[in-house]
Amino acid sequence: MRESLDVIRLDKWLWTARFFKTRSLATEAVSGGKVHVNKQRVKPSKDIKIGAVLAVHKDGFEWIVTVTGITKQRVSAKEAELLYEESSESLEKRQTQIEVRREERRFLGFQKPEHKPNKKNRQLIHRFKRAE
Repeated sequence: MRESLDVIRLDKWLWTARFFKTRSLATEAVSGGKVHVNKQRVKPSKDIKIGAVLAVHKDGFEWIVTVTGITKQRVSAKEAELLYEESSESLEKRQTQIEVRREERRFLGFQKPEHKPNKKNRQLIHRFKRAE
């Protein structure tokens, strides 16, 4: 891993651990109450240390993780996994949610479109949506 620190801002840690694609998305999530530290709502500027327990809610899923490492720069996905340890209950719950979503998609007959709409089709779609 890269240079280790003792303390880092919460939004920056979420970005370095690859929970969010940008720091601004991480900041919005923390400000919006989607991330809790030790079961308390906090601000994005909250300093976190190794051993802090985070609850991250994203895309209908929840991660309960314990911070095991802190780095100053964004790292690869493999290295990012070493920055936290997910609880077994959280992992099992997420896996069951994923399975339920797959079954729902299969049951409802969801299929990907064969192709993207061309310019003319997009214009028709926009006209239809504006007419409502």
